Order: sequence, then C-alpha cells, then structure tokens
Amino acid sequence: MAIEINHQEVLTPPTPSATVMVLRDSPGGLEVLLVRRHGNSKVLGGVHVFPGGKLDALDCQTLDSQLEQTAVMLAASLGEAELDAATGAGLYVAALRETFEECGLLLHRELPQHVPAELRQHLKDGLGFAAAMAQIGLPLQTSALKPWARWITPRVPSVSTRRFDARFFVALAPEGQEVLHDDHEVTETVWLTPESALRQYWSGDIGLVPAQIMSLSQLVRHPSAAEVMAAANARLPLLVEPEPFMHEGVRTVCYPGDPQHSVKHPVWTAPTRLTFRNNRFEPEGGLAALLG
Repeated sequence: MAIEINHQEVLTPPTPSATVMVLRDSPGGLEVLLVRRHGNSKVLGGVHVFPGGKLDALDCQTLDSQLEQTAVMLAASLGEAELDAATGAGLYVAALRETFEECGLLLHRELPQHVPAELRQHLKDGLGFAAAMAQIGLPLQTSALKPWARWITPRVPSVSTRRFDARFFVALAPEGQEVLHDDHEVTETVWLTPESALRQYWSGDIGLVPAQIMSLSQLVRHPSAAEVMAAANARLPLLVEPEPFMHEGVRTVCYPGDPQHSVKHPVWTAPTRLTFRNNRFEPEGGLAALLG
C-alpha cells in the first residue's frame, strides 16, 4: 500500500478523538485487535488501525447516573489539567461507542445475548449510544477502559491533512463476543500479536502509520494482557506530540527523548524516531529496534 507524505500545514485545531487497543491472551501470547480502514476513507484509507474515532457532542452529554464513575473522576484519570469533566467523560463514551460501531464489541461484563442486536437497532433508529444503552437499562462500564497515551498530531501531519488529539485506551476483550466489522468504515478485523503485526508491516502485508507502529512497539514488550492493564493502572497516560522534520531529504518524525525533540526525557523504551524510507516508516536499527 502506497503512503503519500503530507507537506501541508493544518491551521485548524486537532479534533478530539478516542482509540482503543483491545487486548486478549492467546496460546501465541498477547494479541491486539486491528481493523482495516475502508480504502475510500478520507482518513488513513486502507491502513490497519485500532478501533476509534472522533468525539461526538452527544458523548459529552452523558449523565453521571449512566456511568460507572463520575465525569469528574473520568476526566481526572486522563491527567489533563485543562480538561473539563463533560469532555473527559465523553472521551470514555466515545471509546466505548466506536469500539462497538467499528468491530461489534461492547466492553461490558456479563452481557445478555440479546443486547448487541438491540443496541444496533436503537443506533440505527437514531438514538445516541449513551441513550441507547439507557434504553436497554445498562450502565456504561467505563472501568473497562484504562488510559494509555495521548497523541496530538503536529501542525504538519505526516500521513493526513487532518489533526487529531487522540486519547488511546487499553481494554480487555469481552468474553463471549465475536468481532463483527461494519463493512462501511472498516472492511477487515484481525487479532495479531504485536510482533506479528510489526513483522507483517515490515513485509508489506499490512499498512500501519506511526501512532500504531509505536504503540505496537510498546505492547510487544508486555507478555500478557494483564501486564498491559497493570502498566496502564500504574501511571498517567503518556503525552506524545510527534515533531516532524526533513532529514537528508526525507520525512523524519521524532518523539520525546530524541535529540531533535523539544522534550528531552523519553516516555518509552521504544525507538524515538521514524524515518520514511522504502515506502514505510522505519526506526534506526530497523525491525529489530521495534521488536525490542
């Protein structure tokens, strides 16, 4: 899949959004769910990403009575001093909603079998996600989500002409539910170990963009879903503001801890820069560096 590098400066503010890395354990180790964006999508068409999407106004109108935790608590968990409670809670709701809309998984414990079909019908009828869940009589189990990172697209994005302020969450795959992609925004869903995903990216079998590459490079260092969730519980979300520049005539993106980045302290043990070579983003040290 050919990737076109963007050189256009985006003057509009980044769009708030939520992304979920859904995890499960398998005989081969930790697996994460990836979805393939529709090839005609205006944003990352044909690329494999984690389920997610932009924050909707209705997400921010969810009442505390519908949430496992209060909006104030949810906003505080994201570690952003300027974030208001309604938006903080809305990001959790957006994460739950997008996971259900894009791959059919409802992050809810002990889910009655009739609920997914009933929820899809309510959404088709025009109800908002939180209102549809209230209609069914179920709370939004926000505790299923743990904040992992906050990615803010730079003013000159590398792979899009849009900017996003994306909050990445981690969650355990709900038991007894099957992945079901919508064939509209998403045309494929696949469970892969982080190592397998990175190897398939390196061989050209799947397309990935920097946020997914670097997130997978972090996940590959954890042997189990429980360890990832424990790591998320032990810290506030990482703040990642990529800083792109041209190096030897090619696009390079650096991250905190890189000599070229304005933040000198690293936020992870993965590589701190990616350079666009061979129609892909590569770290110094190649695939081995991504795999740790």
